[in-house]
Amino acid sequence: MSNEKDTTEGGREGDDAPVSDEHPDSDAADGRDGDDAVPPAEDPPDTGEADTGDDPTAPASRDGSLGSGGAAEDGVDEDPVGEGPVDESPVDDDGGIDELGSTVEVEGAEIEDDPDEDDLLGGLKIDSTSEIEIPDRLVDQVIGQEHARDVIIKAAKQRRHVMMIGSPGTGKSMLAKAMAEMLPKEELQDVLVYHNPDDGNKPKVRTVPAGKGEQIVEAHKEEARKRNQMRSFLMWIIIAVVLGYALIITSQILLGILAAGIIYLAFRYMNRGSDAMVPNLLVNNADTQTAPFEDATGAHAGALLGDVRHDPFQSGGMETPSHDRVEAGAIHQANKGVLFVDEINTLDIRSQQHLMTAIQEGEFSITGQSERSSGAMVQTEPVPTDFVMIAAGNLDAMENMHPALRSRIKGYGYEVYMEDTIEDTPKMRRQYVRFIAQEVAKDGRLPEFTAEAVEEVILEAKRRSGRKGHLTLLFRNLGGLVRVAGDIARGEDADYTTREHVLSAKGRSRSIEQQLADDYIERRKDYELQVSEGYVTGRVNGLAVMGEDSGIMLPVMAEVTPTQSGGQVIATGQLKEMAEESVQNVSAIIKKFSDENISEKDIHIQFIQTGQQGVDGDSASITVATAVISALEDIGVDQSLAMTGSLSVRGDVLPVGGVTHKIEAAAKAGCDRVIIPKANEQDVMIEDEYREMIEIIPVSHISEVLDIALEGEPDKDSLVARLKSITGSALKEGGVAGSSNPSPQ
Repeated sequence: MSNEKDTTEGGREGDDAPVSDEHPDSDAADGRDGDDAVPPAEDPPDTGEADTGDDPTAPASRDGSLGSGGAAEDGVDEDPVGEGPVDESPVDDDGGIDELGSTVEVEGAEIEDDPDEDDLLGGLKIDSTSEIEIPDRLVDQVIGQEHARDVIIKAAKQRRHVMMIGSPGTGKSMLAKAMAEMLPKEELQDVLVYHNPDDGNKPKVRTVPAGKGEQIVEAHKEEARKRNQMRSFLMWIIIAVVLGYALIITSQILLGILAAGIIYLAFRYMNRGSDAMVPNLLVNNADTQTAPFEDATGAHAGALLGDVRHDPFQSGGMETPSHDRVEAGAIHQANKGVLFVDEINTLDIRSQQHLMTAIQEGEFSITGQSERSSGAMVQTEPVPTDFVMIAAGNLDAMENMHPALRSRIKGYGYEVYMEDTIEDTPKMRRQYVRFIAQEVAKDGRLPEFTAEAVEEVILEAKRRSGRKGHLTLLFRNLGGLVRVAGDIARGEDADYTTREHVLSAKGRSRSIEQQLADDYIERRKDYELQVSEGYVTGRVNGLAVMGEDSGIMLPVMAEVTPTQSGGQVIATGQLKEMAEESVQNVSAIIKKFSDENISEKDIHIQFIQTGQQGVDGDSASITVATAVISALEDIGVDQSLAMTGSLSVRGDVLPVGGVTHKIEAAAKAGCDRVIIPKANEQDVMIEDEYREMIEIIPVSHISEVLDIALEGEPDKDSLVARLKSITGSALKEGGVAGSSNPSPQ
């Protein structure tokens, strides 16, 4: 067979193959080798291009090799995932791929030599974001994900697959697009599908260098047009002769008209056969400036794997040729580029299995995806699928992902976890300034941000991280705040987006959960369901988080009754698994603490107004324990106090998540004090407006909680003393003996 490698591989071996000036009438459009798709009886069309020395549309060998389609050829081992020859050439004239994103610093503004630790701009001397230069390359615009960016750079060089797992909005799709920019475009190909005269249901597939496909199709169309013109001219001559003969010689005009109609239909049928010889340009990369990037997130089987359109007219010369009905899938469009699939676990198992085949073989045939369609009878020759796959998703994506697909990605590439937060340093603050400038430039309609507005956004990034000394990396949500603030400024026809616009945007860009939480608080005030003063037995104001950034106060009530079927702990309020386990841990402390026979009593615990979402997590553990102990001892609990914290079986108060939002929720509900785990003290970053509204009390042990929350001096002191002695975790002069500090729940 003809050696297609030099022409179809493009930049694989370096520069493109030399172009010969010989043979102005190129064979490229129709091919003349044995089983070519175009019948040898037809004259070859004139492509108007010089012969490349090879036949780019020549048929593949019977074993399915397609030049660069993934199979072994000319001594080059099959390597669909990049194990074989690697293009070591630099991406552009500015430097090699190793230098991409290696040292990305904010440019365009002066930086102080030794910036103040409290300077939210990291030492940048700017008046607005207009002074910040935006990097041209997408990979240089990535912020915070240093490890992921380094992996993407290496994977682009070696053509490795990557799986990125992390929270939404951390930059997974941006990194995938950045990889497409780094892949060499010299290797891009066009894919053509030809009619197979031997079997119309098995169209032939050919690959040619990018840009050649359009020339070949146009050459075929021009040749078909010339043939149709010649046949039409011949047809009208024959019709005129027949009509003249019938009218003049035989005087049977009706018979002549009938004969002319038959001749007309016969020629039209022949023209359809000529049109069928025009190939279908399946993948066209003529105008592609970078390697292809195909987002196949949530794609159905046809969109992902390709399809063959149904043809209701399947006979009588009215049918559409099968090769014209072939549609490329995302895996074929991504050839020599990047296939990005977010939420990879949402693909059905069948699609994941076919995706494995495409990755492994580097080629995949197209057939109809519906069993009832006429396209189900059509199956093309293998179409190249030499792409780099980037799979993404949340942590649960790995649970429902096909294990063999993950094995292929892991075996021939990298797995990357995307961080949610990053350490707060002057360098990172400067990059956050650039992030705001990038968002303004990307939107194109927002006023530039003043330095004070930028500082307020960075303060919000610190707050949303949930960790002291860190900044959030959930840039999509933070970008939403930037756009809302810019929209407010634009609505006022302001020249710049100011700090006041950002503060206003923080109120307008509240999440649905926060809006619901605020609505709940207002409704409870109307119906006096919110108690924030006095002492009540068995009732404690607990705190919870709705969504990711919304706090709400949820009261917990406890009641102790004589048992009728053995002592039980009964909890209601749509508790989920972790919350149920926390109740069991609390019951262990209660049994050890109480000097009464608990087996003769039932303990009822109710989480008030939790709604259909229920309660998940164990952050209400100290709330439950306080409510139950209050009910057992018949001692009132201070209702101006709210609390949150996990609890060990020995009574130690453990850290929880979302303390900042919980404290703000307690302040909104009218509480004067709030108890939090001492380990979470460093995570508190509440808004200035709440600092004077509420007192924050960090604790390390349940005895401290009871000491603060319960009413009355004599009984309370004896209660706390007994708890200390029984639990074996009595407070010592500096803290709790044997206390632990695990990750927040």
